[in-house]
Formats: sequence, C-alpha cells, structure tokens
Amino acid sequence: MKNRPLVNAFVGFIVGLGGGLVGLGGAELRLPYLVGSLKLPLKRAIPINVTISLLTILAALPARLYVLSVAGLRPFVYETAALGFGAAVGSYSGVSWLRHVSHNALARSVFVLLLSLGAVMLAESFVTFTPRNLISQMLIPRLLSGLCLGFVIGAISGLLGVAGGEMIIPTLILGFGAPIKAAGSLSQMVSIPTVLTGFIRHYRAGALRDGKLTRNLIVPMGLGAIVGAILGAALSFWAPSGLLKALLGIILIGSSLKAFARHETVTNEKQLATRAL
Repeated sequence: MKNRPLVNAFVGFIVGLGGGLVGLGGAELRLPYLVGSLKLPLKRAIPINVTISLLTILAALPARLYVLSVAGLRPFVYETAALGFGAAVGSYSGVSWLRHVSHNALARSVFVLLLSLGAVMLAESFVTFTPRNLISQMLIPRLLSGLCLGFVIGAISGLLGVAGGEMIIPTLILGFGAPIKAAGSLSQMVSIPTVLTGFIRHYRAGALRDGKLTRNLIVPMGLGAIVGAILGAALSFWAPSGLLKALLGIILIGSSLKAFARHETVTNEKQLATRAL
C-alpha cells in the first residue's frame, strides 16, 4: 500500500473521468480495484469507496451544471427531492444492515450487483432509453413513488457501497420522463445526500480513522477522482455516451469477475478444508 499512492491517484482520476462524463460516482468501477487489486476486506473497502464517491460527485456536479443547461432540470425538482430524501433514509438503513451481513453473503451480493450494473451499461449503449412518464403525472403519486424508489436505491447504496447512479438514471428517464443528459445531473443531485448519509454513518462508526490508509489511499485516490470528475463533467456535452457506457460496462464486468471469482475460489477452498477436518 505504501508504494501505490501514484497508482491510486491514477485509478481515481480514470474512474472519476468516466463518472463525470456519464453522471456517475464511479463506485461500481472502483470497488473491484479496492477488493481485487488492493485486496482490502469488503467491509473496509465499502466506506473508502463511499468517501471517494462523495468527493467525485461533489466535484463533478458544479461542472456539469455549468456545461449543461440548468433549465432542463427545473421540471424535475420535486421528483429529485423526493428521490434524494428517500435515498438518504434508505442509505441510513443500508449501512445499519451492513454490520449484520456475513462477509460471504455481502461479497456475493456485491458481485451480482456489479455484474447487473455492467449489463445495464452495455444495454444502454445499444438501446436508447426514450424518456417516458410511466409514473402518474399527478404530484402526490410522483412524490410518493420517488420516496419509495429512492429508499430502495439508497438501501442498496448504503449496504453495498455504491452511489446508485446506474439505478437512479433509468428511474428518472423511464419513471419521470427526464432527458438523458438532464438525468445524469439529476442523478448526482440524488446521489449527494445518499452518499453523504453513508459517509457520516461510516465515519461515526470509526471506519475511516486509519491515518495510514487515509494518506496512502483515500487522499491520492480522492484527489485524482476530483480532477477526473471535473474534466469528465466539463466534457460531458461532447461525450459519446453510448460508446463510453459500453466500454465502462465491459470493464466493470471483467474487473468484477477477476476480483470476486478469486473470493469464491478462496471461500470454497476454506469450506472444503473445514469439511475435511
């Protein structure tokens, strides 16, 4: 770990760049690196990932709002607020559940989630989602739907340590009729209270107070993520989002298989050794 701050900063930059371009926090892409390459325990990697995701989103959102039209976001202010509030409550609950989930169950859940998100990214690169209003256009049902959907997304975010952008963006496009570029910015608005809630809970629990880990991993990766996120957000207007999502989806699936297939192999070997005894 001591010799990897520059590598960590570079990984943070690349993931932040991709996240800024498409409106994600990048947690999905970062988690396989933390678990697979750095071999951090999953319950230790999740708080670190949440922290860097928060820095990425906070850096990317102002740049996206500057580059893209803010006017396109105004019709979805109430729905975004409902999603954000529901997601914050869900994230609070998800972090609580994290403490009671076994390591094996958590690893398998993260693996399934990452593969699913990678498949969604690939699908989005070939199929263009047309904005739809599948949820009633009456305000109260839209707000209640936003709260419920936000809670589910936030619970997954808090439990598995992701910002939830790949779930929030389709919800905004298909459920509330947001255009895809606007959905990327609105998604980051929802992700901020979601990830911030998770960060505060992890910090209060003492999960982020390792000074050496902070210096060698969180700070360099966080700084790289900030620079990458700002650059990605600034280029988001010109980004070929379909091609980019296909590339990110392939990387996510490949890195997840590499990181978590090893975990399954080690777990199975331990179980066989235990039975032999």
